[in-house]
Amino acid sequence: MANVQARRRTQTTDIDLDVEDEDQYYVTKPRSSARRYSPPPQDDALDDDFLPEGVVIQRRRSLATPVPGGSSVAPRTITSELDSGRRVRRFPVMALLFGMVVMALLVVGISAFGSWWKIHQDDATYGRPRTYQVDAIVGHNDGPGHPSHFIFMNLNRHVVIIELPGGDSTKARIYSGPTLFGDGQDLTPVTGEFRDVNSDGKPDMIVHILDQQIVFLNDGKEFVPQSIGGK
Repeated sequence: MANVQARRRTQTTDIDLDVEDEDQYYVTKPRSSARRYSPPPQDDALDDDFLPEGVVIQRRRSLATPVPGGSSVAPRTITSELDSGRRVRRFPVMALLFGMVVMALLVVGISAFGSWWKIHQDDATYGRPRTYQVDAIVGHNDGPGHPSHFIFMNLNRHVVIIELPGGDSTKARIYSGPTLFGDGQDLTPVTGEFRDVNSDGKPDMIVHILDQQIVFLNDGKEFVPQSIGGK
């Protein structure tokens, strides 16, 4: 019995020595006063087993809405696309109306400017009342050195032609033309030219009123209105 106990003491001593010899090969962490705390597992708020009776919790919807084909589109994106689609459908109509209004204003403005510019040019050329003057040799006591002077006037819508034979104002003749009707006709220019119309060798007087022509035939002494028959 004593031998067995002595043998056990020897083996225990050998084991302790082996452990002490191997402690140098192990790295031990220093002791710390901080304690690690593992929180208890939390219950899932969505688990119906832990909810009181009668309490309903609405589950959070996914940020992405599944669509056919496996892809997903955010609800905000769909809403924005729908809103933008509505705006796109409305925008061309408003743009078309705005464009029509602008075009109408441009047409009215251009027309008004054109009328004003035409009147301005006529004022600079013919004055007020509208007056046109020209010299011509027509065979009424005139010649190359002293041609006759003619004045064509729109005198308050009434066409008047004044002839000064040979430039002599004492022998002036006045020819009456038509009366003009319509708005703004008091500013219509009246002009004239001289050429042989009936091929009698004498220059005749042609009065121009817009696109209308009035012929006065030369009888050698004065001008007479052309008859409807042409002579």
